[in-house]
Amino acid sequence: MEQTNPKKTGRGKRVQEKEQLSGPDALRMDLYFWLQALVMALVALILVFTLVGRIIGVDGRSMVPTLHHGDMLLLQSIGYEPRQNDVVVLTKESFSSQPIVKRVIAVGGQTVDIDYGSGLVSVDGRILDEPYINELMVCPEAETTTHVVVPEGSIFVMGDNRNHSTDSRFPAVGVVDERCVLGRALMVLLPFQNFGAI
Repeated sequence: MEQTNPKKTGRGKRVQEKEQLSGPDALRMDLYFWLQALVMALVALILVFTLVGRIIGVDGRSMVPTLHHGDMLLLQSIGYEPRQNDVVVLTKESFSSQPIVKRVIAVGGQTVDIDYGSGLVSVDGRILDEPYINELMVCPEAETTTHVVVPEGSIFVMGDNRNHSTDSRFPAVGVVDERCVLGRALMVLLPFQNFGAI
């Protein structure tokens, strides 16, 4: 004799309940389950963005061609420690009230040298391979730093669009305290044509 298991799965129970309903009641049941799934998805998204990261928009063209004005970025905020070559979002109240996006060139304890004659940047005596920059760097008219030892707990940042970026080369920005870093840019979410990992 076949026995039935008194502990039915949730899905099996829903199917059985739905089979017992007809017409408007079945439609209401469907809507209820879809609404429940949507609420669960929204809660999961809110938890991810609250506990793991956040979304920030790019303002300006200092990171062209890597990022463009209006791009929406997903950041890793929790548990992030700046590393060389990461694209980060940071605050620097002495320069701007809005978050800015730059690339980490060096971290605490490293030495940065900038040679405007050759357009090259060196860290600890090694010339950086920088395929991401927009064009060859030229010497700006404003006063800039060409040699700096980055203090511990700070980072030296530059934009990928070097000739149109105010960054750690300029006194208005200078080296940035790691505590001012909001997070690492992981990917572009919008617009869809720029969607992808950074």
